[in-house]
Amino acid sequence: MGRRTKIIATIGPASEDPTTLRAMIEAGMDVARIGLAHGSLGDAIERSRRIKQTAAEVGRAVGVLIDLPGPKVRLGAFPDGGAVLETGSTVVLRPGVEQSTETSLGVDYVNLLDDVHAGDFLAVGDGTVRLRLTSVDGDDAKAEVVNGGPVQGRPGLHVPSDRLTMATPTAEDLYKLDAFVDEGVDMVAISFVRSAHDIRRVGVEPAPRGPLVIAKIETRAAVDNLEGIVDAAGAVMVARGDLGIELGIEELPHLQKRIIRECIALGRPVITATQMLESMVHSPSPTRAEVTDVANAVFDGSSAVMLSAETAIGHDPVAAVATMSRVAERADLEFDFDGWARRVQTLNRRTSHGAGRITDAMTGAAWRAATEVGAAAIICISDTGFTVRSIARFRPSMPILGFSPNPHTVNQLTVSWGTTPLPGPSGVDSIDTMSDLVCMARDQGHVRRGDTVAVLAGVRSKHDVGGRATDLLRLVTVP
Repeated sequence: MGRRTKIIATIGPASEDPTTLRAMIEAGMDVARIGLAHGSLGDAIERSRRIKQTAAEVGRAVGVLIDLPGPKVRLGAFPDGGAVLETGSTVVLRPGVEQSTETSLGVDYVNLLDDVHAGDFLAVGDGTVRLRLTSVDGDDAKAEVVNGGPVQGRPGLHVPSDRLTMATPTAEDLYKLDAFVDEGVDMVAISFVRSAHDIRRVGVEPAPRGPLVIAKIETRAAVDNLEGIVDAAGAVMVARGDLGIELGIEELPHLQKRIIRECIALGRPVITATQMLESMVHSPSPTRAEVTDVANAVFDGSSAVMLSAETAIGHDPVAAVATMSRVAERADLEFDFDGWARRVQTLNRRTSHGAGRITDAMTGAAWRAATEVGAAAIICISDTGFTVRSIARFRPSMPILGFSPNPHTVNQLTVSWGTTPLPGPSGVDSIDTMSDLVCMARDQGHVRRGDTVAVLAGVRSKHDVGGRATDLLRLVTVP
């Protein structure tokens, strides 16, 4: 089969035109990410509409993910061409000032001086440039440039999360989210999450009626509260940029593995992000280290891997997607399917109750049965996508065909590992309906006559009370 690990690509000036979007979809983009930290809300909405229209023309399900800025502190704009902050020099931080120079750094967060103290270390941009505050006065703060380097544009200023008093999500985040909820956006990423309470503050309807809520793990507090955050979120992103700044780059490989394990234990899709093929912003090919990083993210169990600047402002967004697709597909071939499933059985915490607990048990049975008979595919029908995500956590060696009558669910399943999202019937009310699904999969070329497939569904009954569980598993030969 083809690639199982999904690809998220960020859409920006280099990739927003319909021709490039079409080529990126054909190259393997499963989810289009729109960052809301830059540009106008109107431009972002127009990008979202263009992505949906192009995906419809191509005839493929492509999810749209908006990434809220969160309480991100940024420096004032540097002059064209940028500037160099020299190691050992002194700079002044001036809250509320919109411009920056080599010696004076404007900061867009007016309450900065209330949140920091002399001795604090602050990072600029990707963390290459580091400052140590030497004094904090009434109107500004002075800092020594501990590690210097070039800066340009409006780079972020990383303030330790335990210092920052700004709320997550911010009022501006919620305003932008409301506009995209009206647009029917599929997924929303929440930046700088510190606790499960931050996820609950988003206030949208549960997916699929509302967007799938993705918690970005990029603060020390989020790592400390990881289990509660994963339980409250619909999916999780390992946002390695700020996470590496806050906890140290030497901790990143271990945190990445731990976060992925926690997500799989609770049946949540997990995205690995930041600087995966960063050299392809300017270069036609990635470094060997970057290729190895992508492959290791696949081996760790990532549901999806993400491209950021590579496709937003890179010189060849289509090549970046195609390269990541090839690397991920090759890594998928070496994935330890049997070993992974055994680990999942020991990790699964079974926090679900009632119908959810039954679905957990049935998806585990489906994986075992499909593996034992060498099934060609596992076919699921799910209104909400819960059944599909539950079976995906086992990382079965055969493809998962995720049918749903809900268009939002179909698009939200684009981030689920190994899943081909497909529009399906409005519900399963008999064995005959399950047989119809098998025929649909055959007619669309996903399975062939004579194949053995596992079919998993919740059959409707007039006696159903409350949520309907996935309670029926069939092993059938494709007619």
